[in-house]
Amino acid sequence: MKNYIFIILTLGVLSYIYLKLAIKFNIIDKPNQRSSHTKITVRGGGIIFPIAVLLFYLIYNFTYPYLTLGIFLIAIVSFLDDIYTLSSKIRFPFQFIAVFLILLEIGLPYSPIYIYCTALLFGVGIINMFNFMDGINGITGLYSLSVLFGFYFLNENEQLLQSDLIVYSIIALLIFGFYNFRTKALFFAGDIGSIAIGALVFFTGLYFMYYLESPLMLLFVIVYGGDAGNTLLYRKFFTQESIFEAHRHHIYQKLVDKTRFTHLQVSFLYAILQFGISLIILKTYKLSLEVQWLLFFGLILVFIIAYIIIFRKLQKIVG
Repeated sequence: MKNYIFIILTLGVLSYIYLKLAIKFNIIDKPNQRSSHTKITVRGGGIIFPIAVLLFYLIYNFTYPYLTLGIFLIAIVSFLDDIYTLSSKIRFPFQFIAVFLILLEIGLPYSPIYIYCTALLFGVGIINMFNFMDGINGITGLYSLSVLFGFYFLNENEQLLQSDLIVYSIIALLIFGFYNFRTKALFFAGDIGSIAIGALVFFTGLYFMYYLESPLMLLFVIVYGGDAGNTLLYRKFFTQESIFEAHRHHIYQKLVDKTRFTHLQVSFLYAILQFGISLIILKTYKLSLEVQWLLFFGLILVFIIAYIIIFRKLQKIVG
């Protein structure tokens, strides 16, 4: 309990200090035609996410060194991107190195190489997915809380990871939420926040998937994955836009732009939907592999159909 109080106080003070420093040094997000916000807001508030991982590393006698190094590596690069806007040619190599370090921490074998390379690409995809989905107030914080609470309850059953790694990150998200879960946010997570928490989610999910031999662990990010995946396919085949450019085609963006849903309502909707899926995972991850794969592909199909229907309906709304 003493550690939790220390973490709350430390991250609370650091978040306030960062807010003041970011204002002083003009680390801000200016709204443009592709933004879902209209007010100049401090960016990079998610800096406390990698700090939470570092505090865990120090308190628990340097546990998970490769994970900590990987998260801090992409956190530094992502923070520089928040300030200067780096080219993807600079960002991607560091992301691959960070994911390699995370796979090293998990202990994933190099052979067969095609599985290892798939995991490497999947990890880079996950952390960028969290970045792409960070577009409205509350969505990164609330969705990540939903995912991490699912991981926490799973870990309580299995005791595979040091649970405080998850708890410290939940505390960081709640403190971040004090500034962000508002109609007018005081600061955004920024690339440093969304990518760092995405890296942690990737590590935790793949760790459970590998050691529990359960494909259902992939469903811990199915809500984000459904939105990001369908949007990526839409932009690839139906628009002339580069898939790396900012846009407003995500379903969560359209729900805000073309309906009466507020930012926080949409964010809560995504978080609640994901937590519902997480409860299904917690009840079924010990079933036979055949049943798990059947459930996995069944839910994937349901989400694909649902997202296509919702996307088409939202496209028809003039907003």
